[in-house]
Amino acid sequence: MGIRKIVHIDMDAFYASVEQRDNPELRGKPVIVAWKGNRSVVCAASYEARKFGVRSAMPAVRAERLCPDAVFIPPDFARYRAVSRLTREIFKRHTDLVEPLSLDEAYLDVTENKTGLPTATRVAITIRDQIRQELNLTASAGVAPNKFLAKLASDWRKPDGLFVIQPEEVDSFLLPLSVDLLPGVGKVTKKRLGELGAKIVKELRELDHPALENAFGRYGLRLYELARGIDNNQVVPNRPTKSISAEDTFERDVSLSETEPMIRRLAETVWAASRKESRTARTVVLKLKTREFNLLTRSHTPASPPSSCEELTAIALGLRDRVQLRPEQLFRLVGVGLSNFHEPEDQRPQQFLFAARDSEG
Repeated sequence: MGIRKIVHIDMDAFYASVEQRDNPELRGKPVIVAWKGNRSVVCAASYEARKFGVRSAMPAVRAERLCPDAVFIPPDFARYRAVSRLTREIFKRHTDLVEPLSLDEAYLDVTENKTGLPTATRVAITIRDQIRQELNLTASAGVAPNKFLAKLASDWRKPDGLFVIQPEEVDSFLLPLSVDLLPGVGKVTKKRLGELGAKIVKELRELDHPALENAFGRYGLRLYELARGIDNNQVVPNRPTKSISAEDTFERDVSLSETEPMIRRLAETVWAASRKESRTARTVVLKLKTREFNLLTRSHTPASPPSSCEELTAIALGLRDRVQLRPEQLFRLVGVGLSNFHEPEDQRPQQFLFAARDSEG
């Protein structure tokens, strides 16, 4: 297989930027897209708000403390979806190999492009120009030989930036990076890698495959490949989201009753991520891993999809109550997820709406 040319496009502070574009009074001001309330989380923050430390998935009450002068705007996902469709129409002018990750980012395989542009870099420049001229928004782009590197590159010069990693530049770019910039490396994995003497990618590359597999199981192979800039995942167009989840490993093993704060935090993260989807999830999943590495999952599909972070959290905590193990059992990991995605009720064909009404009697 020859060298691929992958572009990752990431809209800058997408929801907040749409709000600032459509309301000139908001331009230059710290804008936080979120419902106000104790259980609400930040869906997006403008770059003016990010200067105060406000980030997506952060509890809205904390964001308000960090940036008391921020303008809070309730999210309008129908409008964001409409703008997202326009960005994808621009992408499709250049290639049919478009894999959306959410409303505000996508991978494009432009190894061959429709417009006859000579390089992937020129394609990325053209797309960013078209987004600016036609939608009055900005996007950052990363260009690289694979998806993993392209996504890293798109973050490199945000906002409104372009960064290119040529095949011969992979090592010079990758080797000095901190290991926590690799996908899947969170706080716990970073700490364990540090204990193995790998704080940067160069040091990670010095660990052999058996050592990584012994320490991290199947994920060890992925780490081995990422440290070498290898990612053979293809750009898959029209791939529907099957699930959204977040999980974390405790610093020390905990009892079931002690998992509540983590479940609440993970539910907030999953809820914020789910707001970027054009479809709605119907099933809530709770995942627990015992001290002995036994995996437990519990799921629930309510009559109607969770409509708020608070409702998602309540269901996840309810699922915890369905875990029937001895009281002294300890757990090392917990995860919260959403699955069973469907088109939102308001986007379904009319006959389904009538059918639903008839079935309700």
